[in-house]
Amino acid sequence: MARYIFVTGGVVSSLGKGLSSASLAYLLQSRGYRVRLRKLDPYLNIDPGTMSPFQHGEVFVTDDGAETDLDLGHYERFSGISAKKSDNITTGKIYSDVLKKERQGGYLGKTVQVIPHITDRIKDFIKNDTSKEDFIICEIGGIVGDIESLPFVEAIRQFANDVNKRNALFIHLTLVPYLRASDEIKTKPTQHSVKELRSLGIQPDIIICRSERPIPLDHRKKISLFCNVDIKNVIQTVDVKTIYEAPISFNRENLDKQVLEYFKIKTRKKVNLNPWKKITKTVLHTKKSINIAIIGKYVDLKDAYKSLDEALTHGGIDNNLKINLMRIDSETLKVSEIKKKLKDVSGILIPGGFGKRGTEGKIEAIKYAREKKIPFFGICFGMQMAIIEFARNKLNIKNANSSEFGTGGVPIIGLINEWNRYGKLIKGTDKDLGGTMRLGLYDAKLKENSLVKKIYKSKLIKERHRHRYEVNISYKEKFEKNGLIFSGLSPDNKLPEIIELKNHPWFVAVQFHPEFKSRPLAPHPLFSSFIKAAKNHK
Repeated sequence: MARYIFVTGGVVSSLGKGLSSASLAYLLQSRGYRVRLRKLDPYLNIDPGTMSPFQHGEVFVTDDGAETDLDLGHYERFSGISAKKSDNITTGKIYSDVLKKERQGGYLGKTVQVIPHITDRIKDFIKNDTSKEDFIICEIGGIVGDIESLPFVEAIRQFANDVNKRNALFIHLTLVPYLRASDEIKTKPTQHSVKELRSLGIQPDIIICRSERPIPLDHRKKISLFCNVDIKNVIQTVDVKTIYEAPISFNRENLDKQVLEYFKIKTRKKVNLNPWKKITKTVLHTKKSINIAIIGKYVDLKDAYKSLDEALTHGGIDNNLKINLMRIDSETLKVSEIKKKLKDVSGILIPGGFGKRGTEGKIEAIKYAREKKIPFFGICFGMQMAIIEFARNKLNIKNANSSEFGTGGVPIIGLINEWNRYGKLIKGTDKDLGGTMRLGLYDAKLKENSLVKKIYKSKLIKERHRHRYEVNISYKEKFEKNGLIFSGLSPDNKLPEIIELKNHPWFVAVQFHPEFKSRPLAPHPLFSSFIKAAKNHK
């Protein structure tokens, strides 16, 4: 039978519940157990798909095509387990499901209420689609005390009783702030947060205390006393220099040991932290570094390109390099400034995005990378911009454009509302924006003797997509005659997946999002190759 671990947060958001959950998952895996990670988000959106990256950060995409919270990216990168649609749900989806069932007469005329109908649906989600896992780790988004999270807290309280309390463990992550003015560490916020949680019927079994400084033993004893938690289960997590230290830090604090002790089960294997120690050493102590420019329109919020940042770091680890990310706002990038802003970069990357805003800056940056022989990597929207740039400046189609930007010009990029996936016709729509794109894992076949085939060392690849618009395949011959090769295509030869430029050190653009599949312990080959090319750039 699976054991359930519920991770809640208090005091403030963004303390690292996702990273803590992911680190614990790795440690339990390393001890020989099977783990599944899930995220329950309290916002009313059906999913993050239509939410602004400025407000919510990146939208992470799973193999089976779910648009999810970015914490699922942490889960995958640390545990190596591919997430599913069934691993992320929002309040909006919960209410949508309940109301749909009510409209269909599923409740037989009963009054539909938060308790039991909403909480029952949450409990169904927690236990759904599980099989042989030893541990199910469920992170509750937001913080305890927020009105939005109340149904989730009530649901996990009930769930613990349903499965027998000894099969459920509550971990509460809080902030223990340090006040510089008085040179004091304060435990009161943690006490109040736990008091709030207990008032909702949940007594935490383990408290993880986030702090910028080590928490003295007497302070931890104080938390233990007032929060009614054994001192061994008051775990400190001091700010680390790199997130890859997190599994090492939590193991040092015996988090995984205390979890197993709570459930009265023994370890199956010794924890192997050597991979993380090696990565941490590379990230923190490698002296040689290169500058990589990320040119996009969401650069003001770091989390907007979270998986991309991590994948570039993974490529640096693979090449024993430190990667300095230079974030450049494409919306304000002027042609006259490009040479100055990009003079010290070893590689240029154009990430995914939507809409016309900021496109001209991206196109000019791509032209600069192409002409100056700077390693270039285009991802999703970045590939489409590379196509438009080449069409305008090399094929002399001056009004080459995308139908995403309006009806003017020649639509080199267009909306495709149906495509094939594993032999099945998939239909999209241009009416609703949510969940109507080409989402999830799709096959692509690679051209013989191409750069990407050498990089992947395979004829067929599977990568995750998230886009509505496609490159018009009818222009393929004209592009290839002028040196831009369509080196990756969908199995039916209708959808361009990868392009690369002849007579250039490294110019590759892809329609998919390889960053979603990169792991610190298994860097994605495209990012490793891109960083290697940037390393060799003079």
